[in-house]
Amino acid sequence: MSENTFITRSEFFRLYARLYSFLRQEWDVRKVSGLKELLLHSFKKVEGQPDSEALYHLVLAMRTAVIIIDEIGLKQPAVCAVLLFHTVVEGGHSPDNIDHLIDIEVDSILKGLKKVNQFSDKKSAVESENYIKLLLSIAEDIRVVFIMIAQQLQRMRDAKEREPSHRLDLSVESTYLYAPLAHRLGLYAIKSELEDLSLKYTDREQYDFIARKLNETKRSRDRYISEFIGPVKERLDKTGLKYDIKGRTKSIHSIQNKLKKQKIEFENIYDLFAIRVILDAPPEQEKAQCWQVYSIITDMYQPNPKRLKDWLSIPKSNGYESLHITVMGPDGRWVEVQIRSKRMDEIAERGLAAHWKYKGVKGETALDNWLSSLRESLEDSDANLSQKLTDFKLDLYDEEIFVFTPKGDLFKLPKGATVLDFAFAIHSNLGAACVSGRVNGKNVPIRHVLKSGDQVAVNTSSHQTPKQDWLSFAVTSKARAKIRQLLKEEAGKQVDIAKETLSRRMRNRKIEVDEPRLMQLIKKLRYKTVTEFYVDIASEKIDVNWVIDRYLELENKESENRESHATVSAGEFTLKTPSPEISGSDELIIDQNLTGVDYKLAKCCNPIFGDDIFGFVSSQGIKIHRVNCPNAHDLFSRFGYRILKARWSGKTSSSSYTIVLRVIGNDQLNIVANLMSIISKEEGVQMRSITIDSNDGLFQGNIAVMLGDTSMLDQLIKKLRAVKGVKSVSRLN
Repeated sequence: MSENTFITRSEFFRLYARLYSFLRQEWDVRKVSGLKELLLHSFKKVEGQPDSEALYHLVLAMRTAVIIIDEIGLKQPAVCAVLLFHTVVEGGHSPDNIDHLIDIEVDSILKGLKKVNQFSDKKSAVESENYIKLLLSIAEDIRVVFIMIAQQLQRMRDAKEREPSHRLDLSVESTYLYAPLAHRLGLYAIKSELEDLSLKYTDREQYDFIARKLNETKRSRDRYISEFIGPVKERLDKTGLKYDIKGRTKSIHSIQNKLKKQKIEFENIYDLFAIRVILDAPPEQEKAQCWQVYSIITDMYQPNPKRLKDWLSIPKSNGYESLHITVMGPDGRWVEVQIRSKRMDEIAERGLAAHWKYKGVKGETALDNWLSSLRESLEDSDANLSQKLTDFKLDLYDEEIFVFTPKGDLFKLPKGATVLDFAFAIHSNLGAACVSGRVNGKNVPIRHVLKSGDQVAVNTSSHQTPKQDWLSFAVTSKARAKIRQLLKEEAGKQVDIAKETLSRRMRNRKIEVDEPRLMQLIKKLRYKTVTEFYVDIASEKIDVNWVIDRYLELENKESENRESHATVSAGEFTLKTPSPEISGSDELIIDQNLTGVDYKLAKCCNPIFGDDIFGFVSSQGIKIHRVNCPNAHDLFSRFGYRILKARWSGKTSSSSYTIVLRVIGNDQLNIVANLMSIISKEEGVQMRSITIDSNDGLFQGNIAVMLGDTSMLDQLIKKLRAVKGVKSVSRLN
């Protein structure tokens, strides 16, 4: 049970002092006193019980509360709700004398937390019910999701002491749900930490490699930053501007993404850091001073005009404001420079919660628009979970474009948005009747992809109705949800017509309809739903008389089977046992005798017995991947709801698995023969193939072997590394 839950008196009072110091600022004295007594009472009950459930909730509540204060910037009602929820609702303490603590704000947050946590003990956060409840809670009170992100961050920080399967669950949740949400809400520091910890828990070898490389290159990186900053500081000091300037290294996760996407070596990454200039400027002078700094830097260093990102003129939806430029620094290296004010920097680090500090809770209209769009996408109760999640994910990480109406009104849309998305953004009725558009004075089809700065007009027709293929190019959740709703309404009308047509034709042929048999026919014709069947009849894709003929054939076949079916006595009857399925705990156990579950070992990482693994539900069945598979992060972040926990059964394997070893060493006499000799003598290991390339005194080779499990593999690698002249031996994915 312990999740780093043991808390000493000194740590409790350190957390207690921080919370008390914050709560007594601008808050009701009676409420502060009530929470103070609650915390002391809670700790007194659990002190000395390191494995108790109540202690776990107390520790998690206090540490989460500190995160939402120091790293997010929420106010006292949110802190109160966190402490009450975990110590009273989940911690099992008596709720006596706490009514005075629960005002309208606290009650709203508590309701959201209860909704989200209702299924937390039964399901992973990325599985259906809990996921949808979290999204609904966001739509009702945005502070709920801030608290959930803070709690997830604390759990990830504590997870280093937990078992691998628990860390995998948390990492999938973080990568798929919480990191994108943190990004969408402007919590960039928390987003980066969640992603870094996910990489650390799922691919520790790669995480340590990048961390080690960053440490090794720190001195030269710091020297380069100083060389770049020095002349800039001299020029800025002469202006009289108040500023701070520093270098900031990329996160380990973002470096890993660059290594994977660009397929380059670490040494070839030149944008490991960005220079940040933070101005202490009054609000009315912020933009002017930012552009003044831009002018100074671009006078000194050659700018790349294609890499200019102006979020001063039009901030991001999550409130982010900054000016990003890329310039050619010393030694011909491109360097990104971010220019912003202290206010902008606080919003960039702490997200929308910091934005409220300056503009009030209702000040972020773009967020209100996003939440409205989210509500609309969740309204369709008939849409499946996968579709809802796909639409939701489309709106999370996407970059934004800015387009204008003919009158000059500005609309923000995700990158890749079409004329159709623009029409639905203005009004659902306009989208439904859209037939084409005019972009910058030119006629374009509704699937035309818009670019920032486009001026867009929508052409409509009273005869236009939504088409199924619209879903293939509409990208906003609002457009897709409305299109599905309209298609469903139209399909409902068509279904009624088709049902009446089929029923009338059967009556004309004096056929009595048996509903179970009709359902059996629909299934036999490979229709997923009854609605699809009737829609095809209405659109004349299938002929009604042909359907009736197939119905009669099925009826005749059933009659023949009944007549020829032999009677079996009770004594001869044996009950067939069902094939084993995935266990109720949603954990796939891989062993030799597993039947009834269609699974395969993924080719991209070739897992073997003993590897930490997970299952991925694909259209071709369940694929078993290693936790540190090169594709794991992409699967976690895009399809977290398809991830299954999995493990090998037993202590040893009776199967053999093929893996490939990459060997690099000095090209010296007999070294390859020595390697082959070791492999041939190793019990339970068989050589499959070997390819060797030699160049400039070095050899590189791939050796394919068959073996039983990771312990055999580790032992073989250890022996091969000990061969004189061998520089490295690694397992290829």
